[in-house]
Amino acid sequence: MENKKKASSFISEYFIFFIFIAIVVILTIMKPSFISPRNLGNILKQASINGILAFGMMFVIISGGFDMSVGSTLAFAGILAAMLGKGQVPLILPLIISMFAGLCVGILNGVGISVGNLPAFIMTLGTQTGIRGLALLICGGNPVTGLSEGYRNLAAGTILGIPTLAVFWIVVAAICSFVATKTVYGRRVFACGGNIQAARVAGINTNFIRISTFAIAGLLAGLSGFLMTSRVTIGQPTAGESYEMDAITACVVGGVSMSGGVGKPWGVIVGTLLITIIANGLDILGVSAYWQKIVKGLIIVVAVLIDVKGKSKKD
Repeated sequence: MENKKKASSFISEYFIFFIFIAIVVILTIMKPSFISPRNLGNILKQASINGILAFGMMFVIISGGFDMSVGSTLAFAGILAAMLGKGQVPLILPLIISMFAGLCVGILNGVGISVGNLPAFIMTLGTQTGIRGLALLICGGNPVTGLSEGYRNLAAGTILGIPTLAVFWIVVAAICSFVATKTVYGRRVFACGGNIQAARVAGINTNFIRISTFAIAGLLAGLSGFLMTSRVTIGQPTAGESYEMDAITACVVGGVSMSGGVGKPWGVIVGTLLITIIANGLDILGVSAYWQKIVKGLIIVVAVLIDVKGKSKKD
């Protein structure tokens, strides 16, 4: 009986990983080119930007929040980076400015929600619209071109055979995983999401924690904007549309509970890779982009349903 419970617990814990392996095997059988080095490199590049956004979203959702603005923040930061990335200044400056811009947007969201007591959905939806408008305003609605060769080659390069974009994602994943699981701050983020009133009684500065999680999401959206601009070689004010939904999907599929207080960094990584390989596999199989959106929507609903059912069983 005890062994059965352990086996059931193990399967439940790593269910998403087993699904990931199964889908990889199925796609490989259906289309052997799926596991070609070139396609695997493309998958890593496709997953990296969404994966970076997903880690920011992870902190927000675990703390009990929600951020609809990261896609617009990505576009805004990307425009600023592109304007500075034409070769007149060192490449580090566009990186710093784009991350700082994202940080400011994140703090604005956090203050509005924690201090202004606005619902997270309403606040970040308003920010999503406003920041998208700001991105369009500063570039006149036109793409920013003329990036320096160094900037354009950044996303196309590799480090020890690993795509540079994936290296950025690995570094972000390692830092975020450590912060979430090995630090006092990480435990306080989980505490806020689990029961914010109890966290306040325990002496946790819940306003600071909530503001800081949105700041992290904004900072990583700014980094993603810098990387996205390098990847597409222009600054697009329309970039990042629906990326917030991809980040949320990666988190939810990876086991981050929408009600807060629950989530594992490794699950976010697997969730990101899972939705990426599904999209990539459907592309390879020639499935319409319209069907891909339907599949993505179903994945979100099923993942949330599993989360809700799992919580009801525990209760």
